[in-house]
Amino acid sequence: MSDPLDFKTTMDFAYGVPAPMGPGIVRLVANNPSPFTFRGTNTYLVGTASLAVIDPGPDDAAHISAIMAAANGRPVTHIFVTHAHRDHVDGADRLKTATGAITHAFGRAGAVDATLAISPSGKMFVNTSFKAGVQVRHGDVFSGQDWQLEALHTPGHAPDHVCFALTGRRILFSGDHMMAWNTTVIAPPEGHMASYLDSMEKLLGRTDRLYLPGHGGRLEQPQRMVKAQLIHRSMREQEILANIRAGAATIREIVPAVYQGLESRLLPAATLSVLAHVEHLVDRGLVACAGSLSSESALSPL
Repeated sequence: MSDPLDFKTTMDFAYGVPAPMGPGIVRLVANNPSPFTFRGTNTYLVGTASLAVIDPGPDDAAHISAIMAAANGRPVTHIFVTHAHRDHVDGADRLKTATGAITHAFGRAGAVDATLAISPSGKMFVNTSFKAGVQVRHGDVFSGQDWQLEALHTPGHAPDHVCFALTGRRILFSGDHMMAWNTTVIAPPEGHMASYLDSMEKLLGRTDRLYLPGHGGRLEQPQRMVKAQLIHRSMREQEILANIRAGAATIREIVPAVYQGLESRLLPAATLSVLAHVEHLVDRGLVACAGSLSSESALSPL
């Protein structure tokens, strides 16, 4: 079976320049490109009179200045955070100081274990100290003078991940849950494949016409992409299971078999994806793992 995904890897933008995404919506792209962030983190300004900012991005003075310039004197009353990964949230304090706006985020239960928030590159990618002024819950609705956003808890990429639906517009700010340029990285233990798939299934029941993601360009026909990505994840998992049944003993052996010809810079993301799928297979009783799960753990089919 062929892979059903059709990614959009082009993006029309310029750093520091606001781009209209629709009436009362502009996008600014932070200058923090990487294999995980694509061209950079997208920040959205919503409203025409009073403004909401969705994902202030990294702690970058130039990016915050661009947000303030795009606001052009209009009050920023709300700062919404889709999840507490540093590329989305580190600029929140700087923007809060500049505007006096209140931060809104789902938050996490208890303290975050800093040892679990370090990426394969050795960098801390979760802002373990971030605390929102308002704790968001699934279904909460927030309003400005001419906008209204509904919070949808969508764990999987991160346990605190939230999408925000623009009421009456059928537009979803999808954060890192769904993107047009690539599949979302699910990196255990921060990410959890079963939760991610459940969150994706919830989106199928919606009628959104447009997703505005945390990285990359607009996602048109989002329901079609949600279905395609669910099929893709199922196909990938079956391919991983077939490799284990054929004798692949570790994740490190599986990765080159299922990601043939992959660029070396994308290897960490691919390894994390396979790790998440193997964890899902172990949880479902289809694969056994000797000891705690890692890229070197001995795997066997059940």
